[in-house]
Amino acid sequence: MSPITVDQLTKYIEPNIRKFHQARMDRLSRLKLQDILLRKNPYLYRAKDIQTAEPFVRSILDAYLSSQEEGMFGTFLEGLAIYVCNLAYGGRKSAAAGIDLEFERDNVYYIVAIKSGPNWGNSQQIARMLDNFKKAKAVLRTNAPRRMIEAVNGCCYGREINEDKGDYRKLCGQAFWHFISGVDSLYADIIEPLGQQAHQPNQEFQQLYSSLVNKFTKELLDKFCESDGRLNWRRILEYNSARSLPQPMRG
Repeated sequence: MSPITVDQLTKYIEPNIRKFHQARMDRLSRLKLQDILLRKNPYLYRAKDIQTAEPFVRSILDAYLSSQEEGMFGTFLEGLAIYVCNLAYGGRKSAAAGIDLEFERDNVYYIVAIKSGPNWGNSQQIARMLDNFKKAKAVLRTNAPRRMIEAVNGCCYGREINEDKGDYRKLCGQAFWHFISGVDSLYADIIEPLGQQAHQPNQEFQQLYSSLVNKFTKELLDKFCESDGRLNWRRILEYNSARSLPQPMRG
């Protein structure tokens, strides 16, 4: 095992976290009000009794961005985990379907499915992961039938008390980062480099976000409100859910 330094972590994190921030900005700059109106549940927001345009815009925009950012940041963390394991144990990105990382340690070959947090999937998604583990093991044993292979579901944050799931192990947070690096403090070592260049891109993001809230609020008032200023929920619902494809919104 090779020791991992903070400088090595920073070498990976700094350029790749810049890509994450740029991807956030690019996605936000391309976003249109109709994009999120078509993707969010109008029944939910009506049930919350939202009566004014700006809170409605902020609610659907924040929900949309949160789901998008989770996916983008999950990709970043997966890449970081593979990089760390490569430094420590020669780990590599797996070519097997549904498997993210492969590496060998102490005469055991590990196949790892990486997720952001512990509460990532329903029973069907977990069953699919188990099937991916089974297929990957079969391929790996084709030329090495006696090879000892263990499957691991690694989660980048959180904790799991019952790690032994029978067909696989579930390691979360500190336990996962220690497993792929051999460094007990690695889960905490990551946090500082993440914030070193966060201020300026987040300021720029907030400026663009504020502009979009104003722009989308005006659009919503122009296109989905009654003449007296009340939100027209029927019109919003028809745009989201009517059988015929929605027409472009008219200003």
